[in-house]
Amino acid sequence: MSAPSPEPPAPAAPGRARPTVAVVGAGAAGALVAVQLCEAAARRRTPLDLVLIDPAAEAGRGVAYSTEAAEHRLNVPVGGMSCYPDDPGHFRRWLCRHGEPTVTAADFASRHRYGSYLADTLGRAIITAHGTVSVRRLRTRATGCAEAAGGRLELGLADGGTVTADSVVLATGPAPGRSEWAPAELRASERFVARPWAPGALDPIGAADDVVLVGTGLTAVDLALVLDRPGRTVHAVSRTGLLPQPHALAPLQAVLPPRDLAVLPFARLRREVLRYVAETRRTHGDWRPAFDGLRPWIGQLWQGLTDDERAEFLGRDATPWNVHRHRMAPSTAETIARARAARRLRIHSGRIASAAAREDGGLTVTLADGRALRAAWVVDCTGPGLRADAGGDPLWAGLLADGLAVPGPLGIGVATDGGRLLGPAGRAERPLFTLGAPRRGELWETTAIPEIRTQAKEIAEAVLAPFGSAPRRPVRRRPVDQFGLPLSTHAAAAASFRGGLGRVITVRAKAADAFARATELDPGFALGHAALALLGHECGADVDVARELADAQRSVRERGDERERSFVEMVTRRIEAPAPGAAGADAGDAALVAHLERFPGDAFALAVAVPTIAFSGVGDLDGSLARRLVEGTADTYGGHWFHTSLLSFVRQEQGRVEEAGELARAALAAEPASGHAVHALAHVHYESGDHRAGRDWLDGWIGAQGRGAVHRAHFSWHVALHELALDDAAAVRRRWYAQLAPGQVGGVRALVDSGSLLWRARMARTWPGRVPADGVLDAVARELVERPATAFTALHGAVALTAAGDLPALRRLRAHAAGADPVQREVVAPLCGALEAVLEEEWHTAVRGLREVLPSLRRVGGSAAQREVIEETLLYALVESGDRDDARDLLERRLDRRASPLDRRRLTGLGA
Repeated sequence: MSAPSPEPPAPAAPGRARPTVAVVGAGAAGALVAVQLCEAAARRRTPLDLVLIDPAAEAGRGVAYSTEAAEHRLNVPVGGMSCYPDDPGHFRRWLCRHGEPTVTAADFASRHRYGSYLADTLGRAIITAHGTVSVRRLRTRATGCAEAAGGRLELGLADGGTVTADSVVLATGPAPGRSEWAPAELRASERFVARPWAPGALDPIGAADDVVLVGTGLTAVDLALVLDRPGRTVHAVSRTGLLPQPHALAPLQAVLPPRDLAVLPFARLRREVLRYVAETRRTHGDWRPAFDGLRPWIGQLWQGLTDDERAEFLGRDATPWNVHRHRMAPSTAETIARARAARRLRIHSGRIASAAAREDGGLTVTLADGRALRAAWVVDCTGPGLRADAGGDPLWAGLLADGLAVPGPLGIGVATDGGRLLGPAGRAERPLFTLGAPRRGELWETTAIPEIRTQAKEIAEAVLAPFGSAPRRPVRRRPVDQFGLPLSTHAAAAASFRGGLGRVITVRAKAADAFARATELDPGFALGHAALALLGHECGADVDVARELADAQRSVRERGDERERSFVEMVTRRIEAPAPGAAGADAGDAALVAHLERFPGDAFALAVAVPTIAFSGVGDLDGSLARRLVEGTADTYGGHWFHTSLLSFVRQEQGRVEEAGELARAALAAEPASGHAVHALAHVHYESGDHRAGRDWLDGWIGAQGRGAVHRAHFSWHVALHELALDDAAAVRRRWYAQLAPGQVGGVRALVDSGSLLWRARMARTWPGRVPADGVLDAVARELVERPATAFTALHGAVALTAAGDLPALRRLRAHAAGADPVQREVVAPLCGALEAVLEEEWHTAVRGLREVLPSLRRVGGSAAQREVIEETLLYALVESGDRDDARDLLERRLDRRASPLDRRRLTGLGA
């Protein structure tokens, strides 16, 4: 952003002078503060003179985002780099409007593009605040700060001028290091580059000059990228020789840490964090979600440590933490790996002990263990200094010397109270604020955009609090969910809610934990309580459904918009609806449909409505209502992967298998963790007879992205179906014991997946002898088996009881179904009668009963692949009854529908 022209001051409120706020530094932190000040002052209608002090030609870039090297990418995905803590999609939308329409939240943009985004956002904020806020850019440095009359502050400038302000925000960024690690002879050498990001610092390095980089963190990675070329060797040296870890190609949702970490002693805290990371890696196949889940709580944990414990962390844990926390973009990691493989980049662990000039003008650098490295140049990549005045900045040195600031814990940064500088007495006595790197001593994690943007918003509110009236609107700009719908809560609770919603729409575990954290952060957050109540009611989450529902109803009356009130009403109707078959039983479905007709962009509600894998969905008999809901909301979602995932499932249910496969693959290209798309593609592979490819692909997904799936057993059941169709009896048994046996699976999933697989294996004669169905029934509540609430559960209860040979229980289930809802009476009860005939080996009776029930079987719900277990039973009964012609006809029709080595073997056996 070029320097804006001075504006004529807007009139101040009667009896009050127009305040001036000076922001020292116009890099990322300064730009974010200026954006928040402009927007907040405009909302409040508070006249303000804003002065930005920075010698750079363009605001927003600073050191980090001035680079024009295409190799330099952000180290945080697009979805984490918005200027606004309550609008995470802002940067992605900006990129879409500025030439990158296909960018996703998981992509890594160039750093130069991000600098353009900051400058553009600041420019727009200034335009929006025109008439209320005047903005001046002073292209110089602030060199000192002193108290002035009336409690104001006076900044001395490098050009000899001064600025007097009512408040000063120090957005100076990280202080350069002092290269104190370097031997004296190296610091004195002309071939030593102490500040690699200074303009022109790398220009003297010749095209064939070898270089030693001291440090192996992100700074060294950035320089290795621009220095890498054939004919040059770049050496990187650090104590550990550890490079930053890469981001995952397909990142997973963050996993929330245990809730009581902050109260633990340091030694136990360390053990619990290590255990949490190990458990996350074991259950999700990746350690990264643990670090991402821990990140928002680092400040709280750090502040709970004593100085001795912080020092222990710095000496023992800081390097492993930084290596795993501050990661490389995947493309960056790939480039670094290629350079290492070609030996153009060589990593060394050790400490530099000495350096000596060579006759050719180069340097020989000797490590503490005696190894010698020959290079033309040595570059300090050890990163910023920890002290606020580490780089010799006269402004910070003067503040510390004059008592306007005091060092932070362990001398790192400065001490603040919510960003306001503390004096020697430990009080915030002056209108001096800072954010970002100077707060590292008190927060530790404070140098990345996700932390800085939150601090910028808080500081803007604190700076403006003494000036002017309250905002025009009593409600501040609300945070939004992933789809732009406002949330009546604050940013921290909204972030947890978005995490839970992300897990719902990808069908991943621990959604309830995220919603619970949201309600802990904001007990009056109605949507958080409603989400918990719904997960407890529909998905069996460990939730006090009645209490959460009551909290949602109370909270939404006190604070909730029309959409949130409608959502809570829908949840209430679904939870309080009578049992199926009773009067008003469809009230919950009706409320859900009505809510989606008014608010089609409510992704949570749409996920509930479509009966794919996670929720029961709307209960229409043929699935047409769910299909209409998905098709009717297409324009709202504009091809978003979540909606595409649901549409792919709908299409395979319609028999449009090829189209469903294309949609599922498109969704997975955008979000590889999408459980709905995976489920749809699993059905596509099965219905098209592509069993080997389906088995291999889905088995690989289960071991990677699927490790955190909430219905992982159902995906394992799909793999077992492929193995069964391939007539691989040994594989089916291995799969059952490894992933589907009791202990691995429980509750309704054990009944639906584990029990039905055993019976199918028995019918296919690939499991000789008695199948272990008793263990499945022991893992399920008897009431669920013998007195189920839905026809779908009743069907699978009947199958599991048949597999276990439990004729009395099957008769009890039949009696229950005969007095239950119409679908249980008309479909499940006669099915139980046919299965009783199977157990009694009255084969002709069984065949007749199974044939009669097959045409109406769709009414019980579920997928065609699930209901196929009854057709398998009919085939078995036909063979046992001696009706080989009808068995042959059935097998031929199945083989016309899709390939199956199992059915081919059975057909061949009938011919013999």
